[in-house]
This record gives sequence, C-alpha cells and structure tokens, in this order.
Amino acid sequence: MEPLMIDATVEVSPAIARFGTDEPVAPMRTLRAGVLEARLDGGNLRGIRIGGVEAIRAVAFLSRDRSWGTFDAAVEDLAVDERPDGFTVTYRARIGDAAQSLAYRARIEGRADGSLSFTADGEPETDFVTARTGFVVLHPLNGVVGEPVTIEHTDGSVTESRFPVEIDPACPFQDIRSVRHEVLPGVSVTCRMEGDAYEMEDHRNWLDASFKTYIRPLAKPWPYTMARGEPFAQSVTLTVDGRPGPAAAAGGGPVTASIGGPSGSRMPRLGLAVPAQWVGAARVRAHLLARAAPGFLVCHFDPRAGHDRATVAEYAALGRAVGAPLVLEAVVPCLDRTGRPMDDPAVLERDMSTIAAAAKGYTFERVAVTPSCDLKSTTPGAVYPPAPGWERLAEAARKAFPGVPVGGGMFAYFTELNRKRPPRGLFDFVGHSGAPIVHAGDDESLMETLETLPSVFASVRAFKGETPYWIYPVAVSMRMNPYGDVPVENPRNVRQAMNRVDPRDRSLLGAAWYAGYLAEAARGGVDAVTLAAVAGPSGIVNVPSEGARPYFDEADAAVMPSWHVAALGASLAGRPVLKARSDRPSAVKALAVDEGNAIGLVLVNLTGETVTVALPEVAAPLSGFVLDEASFATACRRAEPLAEAPVATPLVLKPYALARLRVPKG
Repeated sequence: MEPLMIDATVEVSPAIARFGTDEPVAPMRTLRAGVLEARLDGGNLRGIRIGGVEAIRAVAFLSRDRSWGTFDAAVEDLAVDERPDGFTVTYRARIGDAAQSLAYRARIEGRADGSLSFTADGEPETDFVTARTGFVVLHPLNGVVGEPVTIEHTDGSVTESRFPVEIDPACPFQDIRSVRHEVLPGVSVTCRMEGDAYEMEDHRNWLDASFKTYIRPLAKPWPYTMARGEPFAQSVTLTVDGRPGPAAAAGGGPVTASIGGPSGSRMPRLGLAVPAQWVGAARVRAHLLARAAPGFLVCHFDPRAGHDRATVAEYAALGRAVGAPLVLEAVVPCLDRTGRPMDDPAVLERDMSTIAAAAKGYTFERVAVTPSCDLKSTTPGAVYPPAPGWERLAEAARKAFPGVPVGGGMFAYFTELNRKRPPRGLFDFVGHSGAPIVHAGDDESLMETLETLPSVFASVRAFKGETPYWIYPVAVSMRMNPYGDVPVENPRNVRQAMNRVDPRDRSLLGAAWYAGYLAEAARGGVDAVTLAAVAGPSGIVNVPSEGARPYFDEADAAVMPSWHVAALGASLAGRPVLKARSDRPSAVKALAVDEGNAIGLVLVNLTGETVTVALPEVAAPLSGFVLDEASFATACRRAEPLAEAPVATPLVLKPYALARLRVPKG
C-alpha cells in the first residue's frame, strides 16, 4: 500500500493509521476436515466452525506469568499437512522469559468426520513459576448464552444445565471433563479435556466474548511452580454428533443497516479521565480538550501516590480551562502502619478527612470512593481483605462531602463489581472501569469485547436497581492491573495483553472501539461514560509522552483519532437513541440518534477489511464525514470535526472507519 501523506516531509503508513504500530501480524491459515473449519493462529486454533456455525471460539495452549501476563510462545518446526479428508499440524514451542522456560510439543489433527484433537506434552527446562499453564477452550456467546449445556465431571457424573444469561461472578461449572452443547438443530459438539480437572469461568466478566474453560482450578494455589524436567501431557478433543447441512457462505455482500423507532434510552453523558501524572501536560493542550466539550472530567486521587491539595488545584485549573465540571475518583487508603488493609472506623474517618481537606474550596460535581484494597481482585471463594463496608464508606463520604452526590462500585473492572455488589439504593450512582486487553492482545479479540457489553450492562442493571449507572475510566490501555502488580510495559510498541501503553489508543482501530463502546452504552441504558483520557497513554490530545509513537513523534499532530469520537459523543449527550440495526453487527456497528431536525447515524467498521454498507430504507440526500485512513492526517492535525460533505450510498467503509451521517427526517 502507498504511504499516506501528512505533509511534504512526514509520511504515515496504513499500519500506523490503523493500529498505531508497524508490528507485522502473520495471516491465519484456514484448515478444513469434513464439516469442520478452523483458523490456525500461530500454534493455536480459533473460529472453529461446524457446518459454517461457530462452535468453539478458540482452543489454545497458553502460559501466564505470576501476574497473569501471557507469555509469547516461540514456535519452531511448524508443519501443516492438508489432505482432502483432513489435516495435521505439528510443532515445537518454548515459552518463558530470561529467568525460566518451558518446552512442549504440539499436534493438531482434524479428521473427515469433523472431529479434532489437540495435544501438548513437554517439560519445564527450569523450575517454572506460573499462574496457569495449559489448555484454554473458549465457547462463543452467539447461540450459546442461555442455551442448554451438558457437563461431564471428572468422576463421570453428569450435570444438565444452561449457560448463564446474567454474568456469573464465579465459575458456573467446575470439575469438568467434557462440555457438550448444540450448535445447529440436531447437531451437537462435545469438547473433552484431559490432563487435570478443568473449570469454566464466565469470561464476560473481563469483556472477553466467551465462556472460558481452563485447566487447573483456581481453588488450587497460584502462582505455582512446575518442577524442572517433570513431564506433563494435556489434550482437547472435539467430536460432532448429528449431520450438519451444507454451510452457508460466511460474510460476503454488503452489510445492511436500518433505522427504527425510539429505543426508550438516551445518549449517555460523556467524560474524560484525568490521570494525575498527566494533568500538567493536559493543561498545555486544554484549548484542544475544550473543543471536544466533554461533559465532565474524572480526576483520580490516591493519597498513597502522593496526591494532595496541589494535585486538586491542578485538576481545578484544568477544569476551568476546559470548561468541564469535575468528578473526584477518590481512593481511600484504609491501611494500618505497615500498609495492610484494615477495617477501623477511626482510620476511615482520618483518611476521608484527608481527602476532604485536599479538596476544600474546590467544587466537585460528584465524588466516587473506594477502599484501596478493592483496586485488587479477590478470586471467588477467597476471603476479602478487611475494609470498611459499603454503608460506612458511603456514610463517611457524605459526611466529608455534604450535599455532593456520592458514588460507589469499583474503580477496577466489572469483574470486581460483580463479585462485590453494593446494596441497592445506597449510593447516588454506581460504576466500574474496564479495558479490552486483559486476556488477549490481538486485534480480533479486542474488537470482540464489544459483543460482551450488552451482557455487562444488563447484568449491572439487574442488581443495581434504579441507581444511575456510570462507567468509570475505560480505555484500550490498562491504567491498573487488578490481577497483578502493574500493567505490562511495552517498549517495542506491540500488541499484547495488559499493555500499560497500547499503540491502538492512537489509531483508527482504537477510535472504532471507543465508538462501538459508546454505541452499546447508549443502547444499554448507561447514564455516563468516562472514555479514554485527556492525555497520556489513552489521551485524546497529542502531548509529549514516553516510548516510541510513530508519526505522532514526528508530525505536527494536535489530537488522536479518539478525539473525534469523544467530541461526537459529547455533542450527542442526552439525545434520544433510536433503534438501529446492522445485519452483521460483528462487522459494522450502527447507532442512530434523534437530533431534532435530522437523524444522526453513526456506522463503524469493526474489521480490518473494507466493507460496503447498504442503507435501503434511508432516503437521500445524506451528508456527513468519514474518519478513515484517507482523512487520518486531517483529523489528527486539527481539533475540530471533519468537514461534512454529501455522502453517496451504498457507503464504502475502509478498515476501522467511522462514518457520521445526517439523515433527513420523513
């Protein structure tokens, strides 16, 4: 592809525009065996289809470090034998880091009857410390949520049940040997797993669009050590019962989008996160932030990090410069002298008084609070560290900030809120944070997380009652790691799970994900969304930052593509949401909003391919703009919406493009 021209001296490659990184991605290879089709991704499988229907999202042999970061596997001697009646894949692999390593041999075989086997055996080359090492099987959501499932346990007993509808805070099924579910009418798939007892967690807790079955139950200690030279052997086998008909052609042809009547919900307020360490840099570009017109700024305050009255003063100055009200996101330490969590009313009162004193004289529209220990995850069945109960926390916050609405929930992710739910009606608003790269760092998995949002929003609505629902800072890059010490550093500017600085926050893909998140929040009845950040790894404006940032380090760029999503979301806040439909929602996300004189239609290409969108029920003429790789340079140079122009239909959307259209009424 030809480079995109920024000006006469600066070029940006399509890869940088789309992903924020030039890191190459190896294409996947499609393998077939009878009615079975799967894609080979490195040494693992994904998108396993039976009769053209996704039956298993992925089967992978993975290893996590002591902080739940995923080791990259170095695959060697990969051999693929494709035959008319099936295929065989073999390879050797090594995982680990400078201090430890583990080697294994893998074999994948697909047979004419549609069955599949994936085996791995090997041994650690050193003592190997890991949170989990072994097979992971992902069941997709579509056609699975709420549907019947048969679980065989390790003792041979059988449980007939259903995949959960609301997100299970723990493990819906444990002590698993096999999982059987129906893929098509009269056609079922049985997944049998050997090597140890497996258990299933509701992966939607972390935004992953799947139910995950993995080896080694969480009830066993972790991290654990695999002894040097001690062999292991594991396997996953799929068998098909029934006879699927011919597979329907996947994809192909235009996506069709349509607009319906009122949905009953309104666009959420849109705010931006303000990390304390980036508030100074944000003030330099406050005029660019002001043009996005965010509805509020969420200011993180943690006394453990040295935040004090001077920090609040910086927040207040930024708020005045941007013209946005402030929301205080206050971490209450609740620690003893040695730094251990404690539940002492006197300590709670002391800590809350310290926060209130730092904020005295400054105006906050709202205050959200959490004890510091709740920034870390507590696994199901484990004992929570001592901390003030929800009631005492709310009471202390209201005493410290009289007359100010007080919020609760989790500054960590939905997982933690789902496991530790505040009583209905106690707080004035309830929320949680989020990130799409907790378990996987590839582009496809990142975009798939949007499939999970309807389940997340419905689950929170089910237990919060009428309490307003806020999304605390959500971004592609991880601002914290509830499951380990810190997020993963990324000096190579690559895609990986748990990145503290993820390149896609600077890209069209990141902007598309933010737009997709906002569209689902609008449909899900969320009251307010804190999207991205003012500056830093997830910042919507371009400020000097750490690490390599191709194009943004050389070009005279003002903003990131995400600025346009934030500005669009802020401009639509409070508008009635209309029913909008895309017949391929995994490819194109549709959002329709009643703007009074016209209908605002937002279409987002969630894929790395060019997609044509037909609008058969929409009358011309249409006007609007398209944010894509052709307009990337212009979009990043100036903090103002792209110029609107007539738009022809059917609409051609390049990879990760966003179209903002105005549709005449009537």
